[in-house]
Amino acid sequence: MRPLLQENLTFDQAGLVMESANDGKDLYMKGICIQGGVRNANQRVYPVNEIGRAVKTLNDQIQGGYSVLGEVDHPEGLNINLDRVSHMINECWMDGANGYGKLKILPTPMGQLVSTMIQNGVKLGVSSRGSGNVSEDGGNEVSDFEIITVDVVAQPSAPGAYPTPIYEHLMNARGGYKAYELAQATKHDTKAQKYLKESLINIISRLQ
Repeated sequence: MRPLLQENLTFDQAGLVMESANDGKDLYMKGICIQGGVRNANQRVYPVNEIGRAVKTLNDQIQGGYSVLGEVDHPEGLNINLDRVSHMINECWMDGANGYGKLKILPTPMGQLVSTMIQNGVKLGVSSRGSGNVSEDGGNEVSDFEIITVDVVAQPSAPGAYPTPIYEHLMNARGGYKAYELAQATKHDTKAQKYLKESLINIISRLQ
């Protein structure tokens, strides 16, 4: 099975725009869902042709009547958990190197949560969820990419939401990105977290 690939974009990175329709009864989020042709925060590169093909496939499914549902936060698998659904993707398209999407917020418990936060000025981000192969030659280029859905996430969960100087220095520091990867892979392992904490302290001490 191909690995799960999740890529986060903050509110600003995605250029999210809120729209309403049907006398304000329907709420939409629209913006970039995945970036192509650049090395992202996970150090992966999605060729523009891969993004374009995946976006077209997903949009063909939508136009064919298939409901593409999305969740709140960061699911750990490719399956859609109905109790976490907050929105559905109405449309997706390419603009330049990036894949865009229009998300309709649903009147589910999680959708109402998202709607309330948006209406009160909370800036949420998006996270694409899909599968593909990542090259092992150091280039981390993605191939055979398939978009499963786009989820709504809290702004702080995306790397770009951290204070920029600290995040950039961490990623550029020796072992910084490795520590970030370990944090994602070992968040449920207490022994590994202890080791990771010590490693991060050493890295951060070198930033001062």
